[in-house]
Parts: sequence; structure tokens; C-alpha cells
Amino acid sequence: MALVTVKPTRIDTAIANEIAHNTNSGLEHAAQAMTWGADEHILVALAATGWLYTRLRHPQQRPLADHVLIVSLVTAVLPHVLKSVFDQTRPDRLTVSGHWRGVPFSGRARDAFPSGHAVHMGALASAAGLLPPARRSLARSFAVALSLTRLALLAHWASDVVAGFTLGIIVERLLRPFTLATSRQRREGSEGQP
Repeated sequence: MALVTVKPTRIDTAIANEIAHNTNSGLEHAAQAMTWGADEHILVALAATGWLYTRLRHPQQRPLADHVLIVSLVTAVLPHVLKSVFDQTRPDRLTVSGHWRGVPFSGRARDAFPSGHAVHMGALASAAGLLPPARRSLARSFAVALSLTRLALLAHWASDVVAGFTLGIIVERLLRPFTLATSRQRREGSEGQP
């Protein structure tokens, strides 16, 4: 039993009911496939692979790879910690009509708050600020789309997704000064040398 029980808002309930009444199995299958792109196991594996690749091939990118790996690890652990503090029933446990139209069951019944997938995607969207404009826009669009799959699957309430996405942004921004400080110091030191 968690310390705090979170209740969905009226807006959360209205959005979930609308999704449950208008979904179909094709949409649900597409959302299920897409949501894997925000899964912590896949993201940590990709971050670790990128980290290793930069060690071997692009040493100048090491600080960024360190940052991405650390943010990925923190955002993989944090939702689990928070879900042990907060209890909230997932919307897919409260719909009957949605299951008739293809809504699957997601995760543990009382682990709706916050959306772990959205935490990862919020961190990705925030870290995308380090990319050139075209890549930044693509990464942020991708992050928002993958977060929205959690609503389509009724795995989370809208407020869970918004809270998770916001938390991911905060985590990435809080870690950035520590993980990227060494690269900034090196850059400033090399610019000052004749």
C-alpha cells in the first residue's frame, strides 16, 4: 500500500471515456507497437550502446553520451520509486467498453501515477535542446507522440502523462549542469589557450 492515493480529475475521466468509446483494435495495436519506443529497457540499452560507441569512435561526444546515459538511468529508476509512494488505478482497469474495442491491460493496476514512459520522453524532449533545430523538432515531436500512446492505450490518465513528461524535463535540466560541466570547462579552457 502506497503512502498517497491519487484520484483522476474530471478532465482525466472525460478524456479516458472518450478514448474508450472511440478506440478500435487497430489503433490499440499501433499504439502498443509505438509505445515500445518509450520503454525504459529499450531506452537504457540505446543510451548504453551510444555511450559505448562514443567511447570507441567519437571521444569529443563523450560528455553528451555521459549525460544521456545518466539521464536515462535516473529516469528509469525514478518512476518506480514514485509508484511506490503514489497509488492510482489505471484507466484501463475502470473501462468495460474500452476492452470490447481492443484496449489491453497495462502494467500493475495501481501504478498509473506518474507515467514512466512520459518521464523518459520528457527527458528526451528536454535533452533535444542540445541538438540542431531540425533534429530538435523531430526528437520533440517523437517524444510527444510516444507519450500520447499511453493515453491511447488507457495505461495512464492525461494528468499522469503530463506530470511524467514535466518530471522528465525537470530531471534532465537538473542533471545537465553536472553531467555537461566538464565538457564546458574543457571547451572554455581550450578557447583561452593561444
